[in-house]
Amino acid sequence: MIARKKILLVDDDRRNIFALNAVLKARGYACETASNAYEGLEKLSDDKDIGIVLMDIMMPDMDGFEALAHIRNNPRTASIPVIAVTAQAMVGDKERCLAAGANGYVSKPVDVDLLMELLTTYMN
Repeated sequence: MIARKKILLVDDDRRNIFALNAVLKARGYACETASNAYEGLEKLSDDKDIGIVLMDIMMPDMDGFEALAHIRNNPRTASIPVIAVTAQAMVGDKERCLAAGANGYVSKPVDVDLLMELLTTYMN
């Protein structure tokens, strides 16, 4: 099996992390998890093997939009793909996430087939 970069899951809801982690591991992906944006940014900074971030947008303290700004403004992490995984599924939410710097967008509940397509597109 070819070694792949890891996926960083950032979500404040443990149930979402558990479910996504299980789906991704069953498909052969290695995952790291973070329960808030601060922890996610720290793991992204410390772990050079992270190849993509699945970022919840609605989180307390620092939301996904602010975390995206930090990722895009850091020269070391600016090119790492970020997929917004969010319950925000109203008209214009996808465009807002993409305008904030996300490479892709998946609404909750997650369409696993769409997520797999995005991972295939953006994983290094």
